[in-house]
Amino acid sequence: MPRQLQAYSVRLEFGGEALVHANLSGVAFVNHDLWVAGDEAAGLMRLTRLPSVAGETLRFGDSRFFPLAEYLDLPDAADVEADLEGMAYHDGYLWLVGSHGLKRKAPKAGRSITENLKRLATVSHDGNRCLLARIPVIEGKQGSELARKTADGRTAAVLSGNDRENELSARLADDPHWGAYLRIPGKDNGFDIEGLAVHDGHLLLGLRGPVLRGWSGLLEVRLKDRDDGLRLGKLGEKVRYRKHFVRLAGLGVRDLLWDGDDLFILAGPTMVLDGAIRVFRWDNAAAALASVPEECPAMLWETGPQEVFSLPHGIGTDRAEAITRLPQTLLPGPASWLVLYDAPSPARSPATHVVLGDLLQRDPVLKKAPIRKA
Repeated sequence: MPRQLQAYSVRLEFGGEALVHANLSGVAFVNHDLWVAGDEAAGLMRLTRLPSVAGETLRFGDSRFFPLAEYLDLPDAADVEADLEGMAYHDGYLWLVGSHGLKRKAPKAGRSITENLKRLATVSHDGNRCLLARIPVIEGKQGSELARKTADGRTAAVLSGNDRENELSARLADDPHWGAYLRIPGKDNGFDIEGLAVHDGHLLLGLRGPVLRGWSGLLEVRLKDRDDGLRLGKLGEKVRYRKHFVRLAGLGVRDLLWDGDDLFILAGPTMVLDGAIRVFRWDNAAAALASVPEECPAMLWETGPQEVFSLPHGIGTDRAEAITRLPQTLLPGPASWLVLYDAPSPARSPATHVVLGDLLQRDPVLKKAPIRKA
């Protein structure tokens, strides 16, 4: 488990057109290529490993932007932000998820009180925020690339829906725990997906909000191909999604990561607050989730994730939003995890379109904690 923090040790260099560098929210490695997503763009950025220039452990650059509209039939217009909040690479696909939540405008400096009150009362919904999709990854001349369809039969696809909802959010509208929160903006403790992890054909979606009396939510689904798109598959005869409630010290999920059969959870405040950012580990979570009866629609886990690390944060800056494990061939030695931050501080952004991430490293002499059964 993570024990050592190497702050500012990974340098990311973006091109001048990038919309991602200041609002990083998703990350995944494809071999030695680093793929990142931001919550104010409708596309993904690929960065390539480069030689170090300022003493950093790793450096990535030569960025290339991949517009989602070139690979997916988006619910909304191509230039409407997707609010991507989670990304994972699994079995030749990049999986993506948007927040699925409403957004409330924030007051702006320099505006009149009347204007800012109007902004604070304005709630909207962009259709691309309800995006749950996969895109095939292929090997190109300069690294990994995206494709709509591949020679081996893999295809890009989106969960069925329209510019107001998809199949998942439509089913959640009447959910006894989360249904009412779909009508509340995400950063107001409303419904807000942040984090995606894929294991054994199942997708886990992490909820930044709502947190219910200190219980955080994970949403489990299985998708199937149908009519050139994706539909919700069955977890049980009458179960199309399953809820898992876990204790994360009152925090909401910011990102999810499978590490073998263990689940890492990056967690932070549900609302726009400067507060604790912590990493939790759920030992042998794969077996725990697989043990749930098929017809069970929800689980309350009295035991499960345990806190293993606390991350630094700034005042209005440096909010950890994404975590992924480094390929062992990229950085030999103890297992390492890359953490990326939203709203980078000046110290984390030493030059224009440059941001610095952190490395978490496992103590090489630390033995794995015993498995805790749910």
